[in-house]
Amino acid sequence: MAEPSVALRPVTEDDLPLLRRFLTEPGLIGLDWAGFRDAGKISRRFATDGFLDADDTWLMVSVDDDGTAAGFVSYRKGQFGAAGPHYEIGIALLPEWRGRGIGWRAQAMLCDYLFAHTPVQRIQAGTHPENLAEQRSLVKAGFTLEGVIRACEFRAGRWRDGYLYSRLRDDPSPG
Repeated sequence: MAEPSVALRPVTEDDLPLLRRFLTEPGLIGLDWAGFRDAGKISRRFATDGFLDADDTWLMVSVDDDGTAAGFVSYRKGQFGAAGPHYEIGIALLPEWRGRGIGWRAQAMLCDYLFAHTPVQRIQAGTHPENLAEQRSLVKAGFTLEGVIRACEFRAGRWRDGYLYSRLRDDPSPG
């Protein structure tokens, strides 16, 4: 089976039901499930800025030539002390699209997009120690493991560690 083509695009109104699913279906986003969330915030956010905010943006991951939505990527601005801002990225794909090379390509495309359109020097991503597929995806997308962030997340009834990865502007693109 050939790998599907992958593209990033803005959220459209037709994507809102899919985005609501990520807030209301337990387990759909795997280890990142944090309990039920307000599904109405998806429509409110779309009406406010279409998910295109300089500090917090979501883009759809579309596959194949028909633009089928496989999930979404996001980036949020952060800052360490007096250093310039960085972006933290994330991804959520529907289960049927996982394991097909879409995730690493979408994350690499998002980094290339941010490096082309913003002066950001650093892009980072976190994942769970048990999420081996995402760890491989981040490395394929050009990220380097920086270390363990101890007790950074409360999930499934206890505090858990996370892994922090980064890609810098000067790191080669895997593209």
